[in-house]
Amino acid sequence: MARKETAAEAANPGRLKQIALTYKMTRKVDPKIGLVLAAVGIVVLGVLLGIGFAIGHPVYLGILGFLLAFLAMAIVFGRRAERAAFGQMEGQPGAAAAVLDNVGRGWTVTPAVAMNRNQDVVHRAVGKAGIVLVAEGNPNRVKSLLAAEKKKMNRIVADVPVHDVIVGTGEGQVELKKLRTTMLKFPRVLTGPQVTATNDRLRALGDLMTNMPLPKGPLPKGMRMPKGGPRIR
Repeated sequence: MARKETAAEAANPGRLKQIALTYKMTRKVDPKIGLVLAAVGIVVLGVLLGIGFAIGHPVYLGILGFLLAFLAMAIVFGRRAERAAFGQMEGQPGAAAAVLDNVGRGWTVTPAVAMNRNQDVVHRAVGKAGIVLVAEGNPNRVKSLLAAEKKKMNRIVADVPVHDVIVGTGEGQVELKKLRTTMLKFPRVLTGPQVTATNDRLRALGDLMTNMPLPKGPLPKGMRMPKGGPRIR
């Protein structure tokens, strides 16, 4: 019991520190976050207290109001923190790969299966929806990368549906913050064994990552493809 209590006490400072860091990061992008959270808490608590006084049970409704106010503040904070994080990642090379890594279970993500010297990148995700090619970069340049990669997928795994997504804010593109939702909306047409077989076949092809290791998450802005590196269409 003593060991469990010690472990729990050691974990709490870590969680509190993480929340504090998240709040500081969010406040840089959303300076009004503190006022918004305070307003949400006061309104929820005030409404419940008012109802409590009206029906003659201010203590019970006050306790309930406090709990609901805390829950409402947590929900609002989570959403605004997520929005702030996406805002900071927007436009950075590799941002889509970072989002794909958190899509959820059942997806196998391979970042940078295709790239050109301008840092336009195509990532690949394989799941029960089939193959999803996610491109980020200049919309005009990534279309050729997508077309070449999609042609290769159709040649190797012709029986598996291939979807393509271009991350961006323009017409026909998917915003970074909506990428996960878009991925989850694709219809599931493959079984577990079919997904495994597809991954095995694609893994046998190799990709850019086997020849040039890339850091996880957003790529450094100054990074360029080496002149002696693999040629990519």
